[in-house]
Amino acid sequence: MQATNLPNDAKAGPTKPEVRAVLARKLALGPDDHFVEVGSCTGAVTIEAARRAGRVTALERKSERVEATRANLDANEYGADVRLVNAEAPERLPDDGDVVFLGGSRNYERVLDDAVAAGYDRIVMNVSRLEVAGEAARAFRDRDLLDEVLCLQMATGYDLAGATSFDADNPVYMLVGEPGSSEEPGPSEKPGDSE
Repeated sequence: MQATNLPNDAKAGPTKPEVRAVLARKLALGPDDHFVEVGSCTGAVTIEAARRAGRVTALERKSERVEATRANLDANEYGADVRLVNAEAPERLPDDGDVVFLGGSRNYERVLDDAVAAGYDRIVMNVSRLEVAGEAARAFRDRDLLDEVLCLQMATGYDLAGATSFDADNPVYMLVGEPGSSEEPGPSEKPGDSE
């Protein structure tokens, strides 16, 4: 996997590389996809999506973060046509997108409604607060979107007195959905079981 350079700070941490690796798998982007990111922040997800999708639209409400995304894009190689938009979603959410990623929880219910109405194929949302994760899971279910929920917990090793100790990152809750995909497991089926 190609490294992502993020020399420009956005006063908010980027999505961690390990979380981006799982996210890339769940987004399942291909060269014909129009990927839309809501809340680009540093541009970490934007950059990695621009290496897989044909088109990328990144929305960010804070102008200084749009500039950080632009500068970080310039520090990386990618092949997609990328459009940066300074707007608060769902304003200016493209109606021809295929996959949308919500990197934050601001206005997420309105974004979900607009994405469903526009016919997006896949919707993925990362959440760092437990209460918001529960509310978001309910919002995905209410819209018949919820396919999968993951809790990602990473810890990074460091040297401590000649041995290895770990610094743990806060957990990230990832909600993955496709319109019409909400299905509750049957009585003999446990979540995660598959043939």
